[in-house]
Amino acid sequence: MPKDAAVEEFAGLVRALKARDGRSYEALGRRLSVSASTLHRYCSGATVPEEFAVVDRLALLCGADEEERRALEAAWTEADRARRRAASPAPTPVPAVSAAPESNPEPSAPEPGPAPDPTAPDPSAADPSAPEAPRARPRRGAPAPLLVAAAVALVVLALAAALLGHPTRTASAPAPASTAPGRTAAPLPFTWSIGPQLWEGGCGHTYLVDRVPRAVAPPPVAADSGAWAGTHGAVHGGEALVRITVQGRSPSDAVVLHALHVRVVDRAAPLPWHAYRMDNGCGGAVTPRHFAVDLDRPRPLARPVDGLDASGAKVRKIPAVSFPYKVTSSDPEELLVSARTAGCDCRWYLELEWSAGGRTGTVRITDGGKPFRTSGTRGRPAYVHDSAEGRWITDSDSGQTG
Repeated sequence: MPKDAAVEEFAGLVRALKARDGRSYEALGRRLSVSASTLHRYCSGATVPEEFAVVDRLALLCGADEEERRALEAAWTEADRARRRAASPAPTPVPAVSAAPESNPEPSAPEPGPAPDPTAPDPSAADPSAPEAPRARPRRGAPAPLLVAAAVALVVLALAAALLGHPTRTASAPAPASTAPGRTAAPLPFTWSIGPQLWEGGCGHTYLVDRVPRAVAPPPVAADSGAWAGTHGAVHGGEALVRITVQGRSPSDAVVLHALHVRVVDRAAPLPWHAYRMDNGCGGAVTPRHFAVDLDRPRPLARPVDGLDASGAKVRKIPAVSFPYKVTSSDPEELLVSARTAGCDCRWYLELEWSAGGRTGTVRITDGGKPFRTSGTRGRPAYVHDSAEGRWITDSDSGQTG
């Protein structure tokens, strides 16, 4: 039997995600808590998952952005409808209501009409070979059992048509969270932005790159780190710094920030790549509202820690301040998250809880729609750049320790 077009389109998107990641069905299945054969059935179109959550986890794991995830959810919705239509039982055929067969005629009252002429000859008696005249179909007085059967048939057909045309969702398959047609979501009462390629003190950072030193460009300035990392396919080594700037839209109506949650999407062994250190002499820096995250813990938390002001002659401690915070258009807030790991290649994102004017919500903070990624560097070959020789040298040659 040919596959439904909606199912095939959805399966094609899942196959593309799997191909992009490059891992085996078994490896991906373990991270999604499904068997390798189940994931294979999703990719082949033999099965459509009952919930979108497992597909969304796959999309995040494979680095899909927000637009790709929305397209994937729309394709899953259509495929799920096709699956439900195929699983719905076909309506039971109901025989057409007609007059009873000649072998067992039903008694019925004849139509009133003129009395027959007793002197007129009987045509059937005059010609025995002539066929019997057809019986007139009664116009009134249909038998009660046939009326009941017809009514039941109409109800069954109406219910079947409703189920086929408008499939319902059960608790195991929640409706997608997209906005209903004709309605638009209310805008957030604040704006936010992130800096995902920060260096400690503006100069110290480590990247993991799957290239030998001669194939790696010299370290950039901190402002160009995003382009350098993208060109080399670099991953944050040991620590990722993320700056979140939140600003209200009104000078008087405050937005309350209640909590910052850490969500780990995937854990794997640390990447076996080379570590390249960007250290090239650090200056002063200010790190207020600093939150430390230990990605190696089973349930990482964003823990407030003391910040430092090293911009003057003396280093001054900035005491940690915990949630909640208030922001307005004239009083923004800057949060610095330091996510560290020694034992995993972790993909993760943040969720910021807020409330304002009787509304509450949660904002998902990602790296351009994809999870942030941080991998441990322990035991990996480490290099620093020798500007005099114009090449990368091993960290031990430079007198540094890692």
